[in-house]
Amino acid sequence: MCDLKSRLLLAATCSLLAGAAGPAIAQSPEEFYRGKTVSLIVSSEPGGGYDATARITARTLPKYLPGNPNVVVRNMPGAGGIRAPNYVYTIAEKDGTVIALMQNTIPFEPIVGNKAATFDPTKLLWLGSPNVETGVLLVMPSAGVKTLEELKTKEITIGVPSVASTPAYNARLLIKVLGLKLKIVPGYPGSTAALLAMERGEIDSFPNFYNSTMSSRPDWIKSGQVLVLAQWGPFKENGIANVPFLPDVVKDPEKLALLHVSSASYSLGRPFMMPPGVPQDRFEAMRKAMFATFNDSGFADDAKKIGFADLAPQTGEQIEKVLRDVYASPPGVIEQLRMIATGEGM
Repeated sequence: MCDLKSRLLLAATCSLLAGAAGPAIAQSPEEFYRGKTVSLIVSSEPGGGYDATARITARTLPKYLPGNPNVVVRNMPGAGGIRAPNYVYTIAEKDGTVIALMQNTIPFEPIVGNKAATFDPTKLLWLGSPNVETGVLLVMPSAGVKTLEELKTKEITIGVPSVASTPAYNARLLIKVLGLKLKIVPGYPGSTAALLAMERGEIDSFPNFYNSTMSSRPDWIKSGQVLVLAQWGPFKENGIANVPFLPDVVKDPEKLALLHVSSASYSLGRPFMMPPGVPQDRFEAMRKAMFATFNDSGFADDAKKIGFADLAPQTGEQIEKVLRDVYASPPGVIEQLRMIATGEGM
């Protein structure tokens, strides 16, 4: 049996340990983030619109995040944009020091049966988005087509990174709902490479986002160096108001319904997220800071410089709702989405 002195020593030691552990357990977000570095992983290569969005976000976010940590951008392209969310979901630190920006079609990869997508988007912690997107079909004048009707009879080439990439998905969507003759040519790592290939005459077209186009090639549309034959998304883009808006063009009810579900990604804009398992108070602090960043006047100025026509900040809750609605779609619609995503049966 321990003597009194030993028991007192043991009690004092336990008290000291409990005192040391207490502040760590009760650590506030401000205390946690002070002096830390937050990694902002972006699922695309340097130089494109997503990369530019990540960098202006990293510049403003510390202003609103408790503790004002540094935010450093890390590019993680690969597997058609899937490499980054797979990493964030399974490997990345879940203490609040990792956030990510992914292409807006990537959250729908699991629902269409892409086995390479090992993450569950319904378990990711969605932080918000600075905007909604408008898709555009860019075509070089040298391709010899000026309208969608002409593109239904004359085939042109359209460059994409891979058959599983967002541009390939968008190309197949256009083929499915409009019957366009687009020959998909993989092998261009991202929008930067594809636009350069268009300039060199290697390919005729590329399905891009309006904001990304204005970011990387701000004079292309205005100068007529490229034609915009179609736009699609939640609403018309004011800067190209004369370009056909697909929800107005597609008349078949089934194809129109498919267009709306397939275009849900555009409502996500450029979505930011955190891995599951982050402490709730840090997640809430990050979500609040992210939305404040998107509404910051300095961020808005930076956004205009990289080609954003307008900002339409979306909350994390809004992104969650879009995902819930799509994942609750009827099986027949999901099968159509799967066909567009994989190309099988088309």
